[in-house]
Amino acid sequence: MNRNDNLRGIGMMIFAIAVLSCMDAGLKLLSAHYPPLQIAALRSLASWPLVAVWVYSTVGLRPLLRVRWKLHLLRGALGTATLTAFIAGIRHLPLTTVYTLFFVAPLIITALSGLVLGERVGPHRWAAILIGFGGVLVALRPTGAGALTGAGLAILAAAVGYALAALLVRVLGRTDSTQSMVFWMLTMMAPAATALALPNWVPVAAADIGLIAGVGVVGALGQFALTEAFARGEAAVIAPFEYTALAWGLGFDLALWGVLPDGLTWAGAGIIVASGIYLMRQERNMRPEAQIQP
Repeated sequence: MNRNDNLRGIGMMIFAIAVLSCMDAGLKLLSAHYPPLQIAALRSLASWPLVAVWVYSTVGLRPLLRVRWKLHLLRGALGTATLTAFIAGIRHLPLTTVYTLFFVAPLIITALSGLVLGERVGPHRWAAILIGFGGVLVALRPTGAGALTGAGLAILAAAVGYALAALLVRVLGRTDSTQSMVFWMLTMMAPAATALALPNWVPVAAADIGLIAGVGVVGALGQFALTEAFARGEAAVIAPFEYTALAWGLGFDLALWGVLPDGLTWAGAGIIVASGIYLMRQERNMRPEAQIQP
């Protein structure tokens, strides 16, 4: 993994977070009317046709059959559980709080990337990740209030599932194409979530069809970019750039729900953003020989 790969991964991650934040706002709006599993199913079904067209026009269908099926099945199960838990939490929490809790994912990814993937995580990267995690704690309040609610625990569970799925992408990226990873992720999630949601299915209102379609479009774009980011760059390097979601969350909370974070949330956000900028500067200034140093 070289410097250019990591920088391309960072760029893809920033784009992915921007469009996925738009999707999250749409999911939160839908969560007021539909159960979490149904929304997970609708999101997957809405994105699937776009992904199928993209796959067929770029690599065709044959490469989709030469994949590591067990890992794709595991990733599909993780994806279904993660998205459902995320929607369950986002229904009751502001986006800023959701993203703050979800920011434990980069720390989990970093901790496991060396053990599972054999990637080298140097002291500067560890410092930046830990400082960012400290910012998460500040935004949560020093007492940790709010973290142990049902919605908060759902978001934390989603963060764990997301971190494990991200590591699977890094492993699959060594042999399988981005197209196959995105295609099989949605192809497995759509029927699984639909089957589980059917007992409590709520008829879809005509007024929500446009929003569901929009969620599908930005979700497809975000899934591609996120998969490509983790396939190209080291997990420990690109994961902290998920912190940019906090800025999007702040904007959507204010514009759509009239929620403005208090001083501690702003302080935590400042620490998180500063740690991400520091990590980016370390990556840009890293000498080629430093790439192999612990």
